Amino acid sequence: MSRNDAAPRNAAQWDEQVDLLIFGAGAAGMTTALIAHHEGLQVMLCEKTAAVGGITSTSGGTTWVPGTRLSVDAGVPDTIGDARRFLESVVGDRGGDAAREAFLQSGPEAIDELERISAVKFVAAAAHPDYVNGPGAAYGGRALAPVPFDARVLGRDFVRVRPPRDVFMGLGGMMVNRNDLNALLFPFASGQNFKRTVEVVGRYLIDRLRFARGTQLVMGNALAARLFYSLRERGVDMRFETPLVELVREQGRVTGAIVTSPDGTRKRIGARRGVVLATGGLTRHPVLRKQLFPAAAQPLSLSPDTHTGDGLDRAVKVEARIEDGGDSPGLWMPCSIQRAPDGTERVWPHIILDRAKPGLIAVNRHGKRFVNESNSYHDFVMGMLRDTGDGQSVPAHLIVDAAFLRDYGLGLVMPGRHRARIASFVRSGYLVTAPTLRDLAKKLDVDVNGLLQTVERFNRDAAAGQDPEFERGGSPMSRFNGDPAQKPNPCVRPIGDGPYYAVTVRPADLACSAGLSGTENGEVLDTSGKPIPGLFACGNDLASIFRGTYPGPGTTLGPAIVFGWRIAKFAAGRLSGQARDAHTANPDVVPLRRANG
Repeated sequence: MSRNDAAPRNAAQWDEQVDLLIFGAGAAGMTTALIAHHEGLQVMLCEKTAAVGGITSTSGGTTWVPGTRLSVDAGVPDTIGDARRFLESVVGDRGGDAAREAFLQSGPEAIDELERISAVKFVAAAAHPDYVNGPGAAYGGRALAPVPFDARVLGRDFVRVRPPRDVFMGLGGMMVNRNDLNALLFPFASGQNFKRTVEVVGRYLIDRLRFARGTQLVMGNALAARLFYSLRERGVDMRFETPLVELVREQGRVTGAIVTSPDGTRKRIGARRGVVLATGGLTRHPVLRKQLFPAAAQPLSLSPDTHTGDGLDRAVKVEARIEDGGDSPGLWMPCSIQRAPDGTERVWPHIILDRAKPGLIAVNRHGKRFVNESNSYHDFVMGMLRDTGDGQSVPAHLIVDAAFLRDYGLGLVMPGRHRARIASFVRSGYLVTAPTLRDLAKKLDVDVNGLLQTVERFNRDAAAGQDPEFERGGSPMSRFNGDPAQKPNPCVRPIGDGPYYAVTVRPADLACSAGLSGTENGEVLDTSGKPIPGLFACGNDLASIFRGTYPGPGTTLGPAIVFGWRIAKFAAGRLSGQARDAHTANPDVVPLRRANG
């Protein structure tokens, strides 16, 4: 008997008991708690920090779920059959077929129910293409965006919502919808832009009279806040600053957990129907990160500092199995870093605003291009990592001319003719500039002849709107993120006269593909491939159903929500096969109490 089996044998030895005990208040954990409570289960949601949201709160919030009624509402009806064909072409024979099929079948119902019983609301994007070409790929309908949320309804609890990354907030705390970005960048370009700028900034200034930041929430922050608000309105038991210490296992079944309370005391919490791990994945686990992540991608992470892999660490101690993530253990974004004199860093993820625009190239230390710059952020970094036999593409450099910087900006440098602002980024070392490409190559420590030859070849093809080397503009996704005013190819134009500018980018994980091995119902598997009774995982704690590929926008949040929904339904006895049978395996299980309709 392991020390984990030395556990309480009856209810009297627990400090508290619930039906479902959940760790982690990101989208996955909060969805599980919300649906389980709706099904009549007694729920406790424990969060390690003082705020909800995790990676969700700092993300774009896009949620990839095929086949929903929202796609019909948006005028781009999608089908599960098309999505199935698409995933078969993207994921291929990498495994995980049963879990992906469960995701496809449950996705529409999960989204419908969330919208029906809670404040969670989405709208399907009419135009937000899948990231990979293939049969069944969609141009719109699968990417669901959370509806903006007015966080004033949270009152003093607004502080419980983790803020987004500071680089995505203006004026020290104002979130900006993508649709408003152009108006705020160019407020005097038109009367409409000026009016919208006054509305957005005015609302923010009023907010700051009461709150530490703006209350008009968008993207992932809106999704996290909507879930939190829904849990709060239902009176779900949420425990902040209550980390998981140890899983309690008796007679092979996980029956509860030991937690640390905010006052430092330890408590034993019994879980009649199971424990759910949704703690954010292994991105900052000190051992697993080194074991699984490529060396070139280990230094930088976009996940919160508190995501130290608690769920996986405790699960391994009860003999759970970890999968390596298939093609890649991480899901990536290329990021540039501005370092202040005091040592603080501002990290900018290069998502959609610059890489696909015409007139930019990415080069390695040999001055050579190595990837289609307009690929998805994940596939761009996969290109960096594949090209590291001698470390030549980590870091890489994004190179543009002055016209590009004026038209589109570059990383932290927003578009426009702001000479003083540009100069400040040059002084900080974030932006490298030179009058000639030769001089720029020397400053970047890039092979001079390699860069000159690369630009000469690129410009020759770009003059005709072509990129035979990497086919920029060859996919709906890349064209969508390009500049439609650039003809004939929205992603290609020659690099013009100097001065020239560059920022350096490095790989950073936004989430992980590696994680706990599980069933289509989120049951965690042991090292022999059998379910561990009473133990579930979802979100980044569960290995990705896409096996290291990144099919489309929101392919982490989509499964996080759907598998959170499935776990709650399974624990409540609402899915076929829910038997492993919790009712007979655990004498403390009580009959199901259906609540709230």
